Amino acid sequence: MNMKVDLCGVTLKNPVMTASGTFGAGEEYSEFVDLNKLGAVVTKGVANVPWEGNPTPRVAEVYGGMLNAIGLQNPGIDLFIERDIPFLKQYDTKIIVNVCGHTTEEYVEVVKRLADQPVDMLEINISCPNVKEGGIAFGQNPKTVEDITREIKKYAAQPVIMKLSPNVTDITETARAAEAGGADALSLINTLTGMKIDINRRKFVLANKTGGMSGPAVHPVAVRMVYQTAQAVDIPIIGMGGIMNAEDAIEMILAGATAVSVGTANFTNPKVTEEIVEGIAAYMEKYQVNDIKELVGAVV
Repeated sequence: MNMKVDLCGVTLKNPVMTASGTFGAGEEYSEFVDLNKLGAVVTKGVANVPWEGNPTPRVAEVYGGMLNAIGLQNPGIDLFIERDIPFLKQYDTKIIVNVCGHTTEEYVEVVKRLADQPVDMLEINISCPNVKEGGIAFGQNPKTVEDITREIKKYAAQPVIMKLSPNVTDITETARAAEAGGADALSLINTLTGMKIDINRRKFVLANKTGGMSGPAVHPVAVRMVYQTAQAVDIPIIGMGGIMNAEDAIEMILAGATAVSVGTANFTNPKVTEEIVEGIAAYMEKYQVNDIKELVGAVV
């Protein structure tokens, strides 16, 4: 039974990886999860300089999931290279670095710094606010998506995954734009914009007012977007959004995802990624699937 998947020439031992922002760089989870059993670890977003993130409170529980407005707090690329890459290199898993920025130049700076580092792929978070365009996310304008993808590809030594925002009218437009710009793969979906109000205090629960909604409630939306995107592009897709168990992961793969990322579920069950790997293997055995590639996009 073969669970290996090929992602832009990078072979993962299985299709299960962590979702950026929910797993740090793996160190805090390593006592719960055997990182050697995962296809890849996707790091928290890394910027050219340390980011403080948004004011608190930054997280709220909501029906079927959570809202977060962390603001991509991170220690910056220098510390990441010095501390986090050596930690992850101890394990037999692929390393995917999530990159964030406020301007194209900031993204490119991080991509250049990672060019000679022993990491396998780059995931570009284009849900960041584009400060030169009035704070609208890079990922909400197809032309901007194509332009930033093309610019990053000029300098990237590793395959480039563009992480798409679901906060658009038509996800296939931005997916095609990323492909046209030279993206090697796509990740989707990032969080949906949401809000929670404390009716007793008559105040916003999050200091930022809005936050990114993740968790099981967004899963059907994510599956639909992965399916639509798989019909629209020819590059691999990493599916994410409310994956809580193996069944959810398999659903994503059947919709057209080559690999899957698990995020919010890590907060309620730190061992969930390992359990999902085992669950996919059990499913393949039950239905006599010899190669996981047979499942990718198997619903039409």
